Amino acid sequence: MADHASLATTIRRQQRLDELCATAIRALAGQGDLHFRGGRLFRGRQRLPLYAAHLHPSHDKDDLDSFRGAADGLALRLSRSDPALHHRHQPEDPVERALFDLFEQLRVEALAGDDWPGARRNLRHRFEAWLLAFHHGGLTETASGLLVFTVAQITRARLTGDPVLEETEDLMEATRAGIGPAIGHALAAMRRHRLDQAAFAAPALELARWLAQQLADVAALAAEDSGEDKPFDSRIALGMRMEFEEGDVEDDAAAWVLSGPRDVRDGENAYRVFTTAHDRELDASALVRAAQLDEFREQLDRHVQAQGVNVARLARELMVLLATPLRDDWMQAQEEGFIDGRRLAQLITSPTERRLFRQPVREPVADAAVTFLIDCSGSMRTHRQAVSAMVDVFARALELAGATSEILGFTTGAWNGGRAAKDWQRAGRPARPGRLNEVLHLVFKAAETPWRRARRDLAAMLKEDAFREGIDGEALQWAAQRLRARPERRKLLIVISDGCPMDAATGLANDPHLLDRHLQEVAGDLEAAGDIELSAVGVGLDLSPYYRRSQVIDLASSGLRHRVFAEVMAVMARSR
Repeated sequence: MADHASLATTIRRQQRLDELCATAIRALAGQGDLHFRGGRLFRGRQRLPLYAAHLHPSHDKDDLDSFRGAADGLALRLSRSDPALHHRHQPEDPVERALFDLFEQLRVEALAGDDWPGARRNLRHRFEAWLLAFHHGGLTETASGLLVFTVAQITRARLTGDPVLEETEDLMEATRAGIGPAIGHALAAMRRHRLDQAAFAAPALELARWLAQQLADVAALAAEDSGEDKPFDSRIALGMRMEFEEGDVEDDAAAWVLSGPRDVRDGENAYRVFTTAHDRELDASALVRAAQLDEFREQLDRHVQAQGVNVARLARELMVLLATPLRDDWMQAQEEGFIDGRRLAQLITSPTERRLFRQPVREPVADAAVTFLIDCSGSMRTHRQAVSAMVDVFARALELAGATSEILGFTTGAWNGGRAAKDWQRAGRPARPGRLNEVLHLVFKAAETPWRRARRDLAAMLKEDAFREGIDGEALQWAAQRLRARPERRKLLIVISDGCPMDAATGLANDPHLLDRHLQEVAGDLEAAGDIELSAVGVGLDLSPYYRRSQVIDLASSGLRHRVFAEVMAVMARSR
């Protein structure tokens, strides 16, 4: 349990740090749609390139100044480099391309002048931290690693005027002296043209090709000496993070989602549903016997009472978060404000009268609807008591704050496809059938139902055998459709889940990433539309690969039970 709490805390810190870095990048680059998802920088729904190895500090090993330097470097790359021009000059060879990207990054970092002293300090700190990690990681013990290490240092020193790293100056002195005559001309041209990206590209490309050839020669010589015919591994030699080649994405749902947008809505991998004949939408209480529902409610009451949450205080905090000032009445007979037409006659009868105005009285009103969409898949079964207590308290507090709340859940009617999979088998197992299971959408509390009337039905979340598999994308569409039908001005949709979509029958009969892709598309469409403020709460897991705004909470540690409510409210605040 302690390890689980530590992991959740670590993820929360990483998310907070990513948010701060994204804020700095947006401000410096002047681009408002930049954000991090899963540790990668996105512009809207487009994943941006990696650019250079030193722009990706480690949450485990690097300090805050390294992240500040990486953020400044990314901002300079986005604001001072023309991506189209860079792409036109970019070589095809992966090693040359990685080096060319590095040199372009060093060029834009050299543009941080004396009027940016903080950024210059951060950039140098980050580059030196990367150099030290490169060196202490043993990469300079090889001829190819030392060559890259030396070229990277002297190139940045020549472009920025900063000295090389003192700790490694003696290490690379012989290499620097040996390659100086070969690259001196290119380095001089790169410094001369650092303000002109188009002119800079030619010497940068020349240096990248020279260095790539030297690395290949070193690798060939090493293979000849060892008698082993090993291919040249550019990633090891460069010690750099490089883009995945097409089709070389890790076989992992989050990695697939982060591999970049792909428009497959009309192709053979487009999301489809084999049959909707067995889909259902039910009041969750219909799944539980009345006597058992009463027993569940007693269990839930005991658990909520054990949390010791001050519901009235939570309601006041929600009021501050959700309320907007609306005109409720008028204050009459004021000396300033709007002219009151009914008092204009007093100008004639009492020329000295100045109380001819009125001012609006504004009261905070929580004109908002909040929907909690709960993942009722099998992995969430262990969290059902904590989740049910949390949303029960939120429903009470939101009602006290004057806001509307709706609590929904999604699962499947059966394991392994159920009747939908049997229909597919009887149809001859056609290829790529799409979703192959019985969708079951559950209403624990409807928006128009007050908490006091719904409190018994909310206990249906404790029914263990209702937790099966999850079709997240369709559930998100369903919840959004219900929310859009509400009259409230502000609409918030909060997904509570512990992982990616999962349905065994659908995954076996289709592209294994079909459900992940659909969830990404639906979430992206909702975020782009903007009429619903979408956010996600990950139960011990980072959901940022799917949702732009997410927060990790730890429900396994009782010591954090009070903090959970604050963390959920934090993600609600960020969704605005």
